[in-house]
Amino acid sequence: MNIPFLNLKAAYLELREELDAAYHRVMESGWYVLGTEVAAFEAEFAAYCATRYCIGVGNGLEALYLILRAYGIGPGDEVIVPANTYIATWIAVTQSGATPVPVEPDESTCNIDPSLIEQAVTPRTKAILVVHLYGQPADMEPVNDIARRHTLTVIEDCAQAHGARYKGRRVGGLGDAAGFSFYPSKNLGAFGDGGAVTTNDPVIAGRIAVLRNYGSHLKYHNEVAGHNSRLDDLHAAMLRVKLTKLDDWNSRRKKIAGYYLHELANRHDVIVSHVPDWADPVWHLFVIRTSKRDALFSTLAGKGIDSMIHYPIPPHLQPAYAHLNLAEGAFPLTEQLARDVISLPMGPHLSQCEVAEVVKEIARFFRLKGLDYQPPVK
Repeated sequence: MNIPFLNLKAAYLELREELDAAYHRVMESGWYVLGTEVAAFEAEFAAYCATRYCIGVGNGLEALYLILRAYGIGPGDEVIVPANTYIATWIAVTQSGATPVPVEPDESTCNIDPSLIEQAVTPRTKAILVVHLYGQPADMEPVNDIARRHTLTVIEDCAQAHGARYKGRRVGGLGDAAGFSFYPSKNLGAFGDGGAVTTNDPVIAGRIAVLRNYGSHLKYHNEVAGHNSRLDDLHAAMLRVKLTKLDDWNSRRKKIAGYYLHELANRHDVIVSHVPDWADPVWHLFVIRTSKRDALFSTLAGKGIDSMIHYPIPPHLQPAYAHLNLAEGAFPLTEQLARDVISLPMGPHLSQCEVAEVVKEIARFFRLKGLDYQPPVK
């Protein structure tokens, strides 16, 4: 059995009629950039996230960068970021001219540890950029409390968490502004790159709308030197179709995650993510930890099961950030996660048979290593 990590073709096939209709609607309109489809998607996604505004942009990285620029964050400023995240979070900060200040994760959730944030605040700190990693919301209440005490902006990186909830509220409206990615593999994915910013702040929404379009609100009148970062109408039309299925598809992901958790949670040498009572994750990724990660990865591949590693090299150890002089050992938990994590197949179109096969092969792997289930602690 060949089991893909994520079946994108199946997503198209399920919605082919609606997606094809959306394609023809856009093509026949003759308007392909910042048209009615973008405006409609922005209104619908803002309503979904329970925010006042949504501004469609070119991709998730640019969404974060434009937020930082809209807040005037740049050279000489510091932005607190998770040490354990995809490098795009850091790139947005350095592209703005600011300096990323990493903070270790909470080991049980892999998200930024709020108890470590305050000690990273300095007079140069301007914002806290929180990532809802793997589709699980970060603990936002203490983050917002710290931000209020120090007059800091709170930015959410929601690239992996479309529809996730924190204490009943969807991500995207839990801080001052949020950046989303619509890369095809995301829970809400376009058929190419795309992104958006959500916020309740009319000033920030207005600035980003100008910045994304060459710094222009009125054609040929450029208020600032802006960027070309616009969500295309074709992507917006497709996203409108997929948005109607997002909650259903997230529900399917949750069922798969529940099966994985039930079958793997008590296995020796496997650590699964802890889900706090206040979190309602959408399982963009299902990540486990094991000291035998590399061997497990190779074994699954040999059985035709695609898995991935998110992420094998932490940002602080990438050559791109050598100038920050953050040597190996600076963030030991983040570095340990990079050695141990492996992402199992996950997506709304995985069959129960496929998921069971993944679990079976993992069980076989550990049996051959002389390891097996441990009885639950009573």
